[in-house]
Amino acid sequence: MNNLNFFSDYLIATLRLSIPLGFAALGGLYSERSGVLNIALEGMLLTGAFTSAAATFYTSNPWLGILAALLAGALVGLLHAILCITLRIDQLVSGLAINLVAAGLTSFLGRLVFSGSSTQQLPGIPAIIIPGLANIPVLGSLLFQQDILVYLLIFLVITTTYILYQTSFGLTLRAVGESPKAADTSGISVENVRYIAVIISGCLASLGGAYLTLVQVRFFAEGMSAGKGFIAIAALIFGRWHPIYSALACMLFGATEALQLRIQALGANIPYQFLVMLPYAIALLALVGLAGKSTPPKALGNPYK
Repeated sequence: MNNLNFFSDYLIATLRLSIPLGFAALGGLYSERSGVLNIALEGMLLTGAFTSAAATFYTSNPWLGILAALLAGALVGLLHAILCITLRIDQLVSGLAINLVAAGLTSFLGRLVFSGSSTQQLPGIPAIIIPGLANIPVLGSLLFQQDILVYLLIFLVITTTYILYQTSFGLTLRAVGESPKAADTSGISVENVRYIAVIISGCLASLGGAYLTLVQVRFFAEGMSAGKGFIAIAALIFGRWHPIYSALACMLFGATEALQLRIQALGANIPYQFLVMLPYAIALLALVGLAGKSTPPKALGNPYK
């Protein structure tokens, strides 16, 4: 029974650690499928985390916190779109700039909002317990006792897969990312499609940040995204820009992070620094193993005139 409980707890931890990565990777998928490189996922996660925490702190309503995160994410996505699509600034530079600004601005505003105590406990989003199904061993606690954001992510992964491969919008999005000139010739507004995709990207990534503050830890801390945006990019590449494969890659990285936390809790005689870097090392090894095998959208990173 102890082994079963340990396994069940490990799976739950894996799922919860995968959710922010999943939202960020799904957001990055929309942007990069349209041809806009989105290195700004880290900054979008951090922005969503801060705005959801601040709005919840002032209103004591986590649902308003989620709404604030969506609006803030949309604005950051719009900024990235203006810089990359309209002004044609290098997409890598734009993303890195947004990351740096988000890190500094959320740190500064966090100290103002929370009066120097960023560990202010916030009202969280309660889990939805499905009667009957929640009592199933292992699967019950894993799948039927989760909060609304977990179910939303699962729904969005399935819906995005359908949209991407079964609808005219998905075909348009992929066409713009693969051959914007051909799409433009057929009457598609490349700029409009890319704007929509990058704004959606910001909204989804910010939901990952909201999950961090309203479900996972229930307070805001400086730099709490801790590189998750970059791991989400690795998961996106590892998943070959496919919604389901990218979600599974996020689960892999979430499982790695859960493993290093479990090893630390067991008190193994291993320097904790090596354990902390384990998820990033796995992400790096995954990318090295995919060198030359994962083909990005052909127009990714190239501005279109």
